[in-house]
Amino acid sequence: MDFKASYNLDDLISKDIDSNAKLLESVIGRIGKGIPFKIKSAQVADEDGEMATFNCTSFQAAKAYGEGFWYGRIYDYFKNPTMVTVSHPKKGYASIAVSDMSHFGYSLDKLPDKFAAKVNCLAAIYAPVDGINEKGLCTSIMALPKQAAQQDLGNHKVGTSVIMRIWLDRCATVQEALDLLSTLDVCHDTAVGSGYHYMVADAFGDCAVVEFDKEDGWKTMIVRKGEGEKSMLVTNHLLSEKYYTSEPNPAVDNPHSKSWWRYETTGAYLAAHNGTLTLEQAQECLALVHWKDLVWENGTVADTQYSNVYDQYAITLSLRNWNDYETTKVFILK
Repeated sequence: MDFKASYNLDDLISKDIDSNAKLLESVIGRIGKGIPFKIKSAQVADEDGEMATFNCTSFQAAKAYGEGFWYGRIYDYFKNPTMVTVSHPKKGYASIAVSDMSHFGYSLDKLPDKFAAKVNCLAAIYAPVDGINEKGLCTSIMALPKQAAQQDLGNHKVGTSVIMRIWLDRCATVQEALDLLSTLDVCHDTAVGSGYHYMVADAFGDCAVVEFDKEDGWKTMIVRKGEGEKSMLVTNHLLSEKYYTSEPNPAVDNPHSKSWWRYETTGAYLAAHNGTLTLEQAQECLALVHWKDLVWENGTVADTQYSNVYDQYAITLSLRNWNDYETTKVFILK
């Protein structure tokens, strides 16, 4: 989707929207001018109040040849429709962003093939799950069970994905993203039954993971890339020193998660290459931890929805959809 319509982030922020349902109501209500659309997110919690499939991996790594860094990101969930949105806001940086359209009621059995269904796609502008802007800033989201942050520090509230749209539109560096974050309260959609942490990385090689302290009012915790390090990695368990464990801990993470295996596998690959990769190696690194027809204990079946490598210097996205590792779609920000 080439998004050419205007969108007012300040107006959205002022409304303190903290859920997908409220986001859709606001966006579609404004665009549809009162037309009644029925919308239901496909992402909801199971009977235990959490989602069972958490299998995302993100990393930043130096380029083996040429200038800049790669930002790798694999999104394992289900075979849902994937939306790539290119935007050029009047006020802010242009960007390429990717959304999981199950957030807004789409599935392979319910594609946007009619006008009313297509209208929902417009909400994707506010709901990236990863992306890159014209300055080379990248960000992505990883799920964390039982960690749905509900910050209440007196700032305007922003929902799960809106914070990443704000970063893409307004920030060129990691420090700018962290400074902006301190002026907002992040509230994850409790209906989904999961919390999240975020990776944000810039074209200069700075990288950080943003987490939230469940035991201290959901205050922000920041894990920075080590000085002199060429790469940084995150999967689906907390990295902050207060909560970090080297194996599943039911008290703070999903005991059935395969996050630690993916963290170890991806970390070993990055270490073997001294944190410096070619594009092909970045894609191979992600492919090592992809899923295909993974059956969880509750009967759900997980797959790799897509695998992305962003070039933070050339500002491109190389996307492999689902488990098709023979086909790469390249998106260039112009």
